[in-house]
Amino acid sequence: RGQDMAKAAGSAIKAADGGTVLFAGWSGSYGYMVDIDHGGGFTTRYAHCSDIYVSAGEKVYQGKIIAAVGSTGVSSGPHLHFEVRKYGTLVNPAAYIGVQYRE
Repeated sequence: RGQDMAKAAGSAIKAADGGTVLFAGWSGSYGYMVDIDHGGGFTTRYAHCSDIYVSAGEKVYQGKIIAAVGSTGVSSGPHLHFEVRKYGTLVNPAAYIGVQYRE
């Protein structure tokens, strides 16, 4: 249920909303990835990154550059794999793109 977005390698990946970085590092098939807790039960995941610019526990604001597009992990080419979870359950990210992740 994540969304794959084709982007040029090295393109900036920005936080969808403010929050706290839960994880930033290597995670198997996701390659280098970042998970952010936005509160209200919402988290976002940004996977297959070539570089990560944030650390676990760091506070981020909406639009902060957190990583760069890559093709790490199980990937056929440079892209951003973006996921939205609500209380741990994957939801369609298209329903939330452009809105804040707060109730």
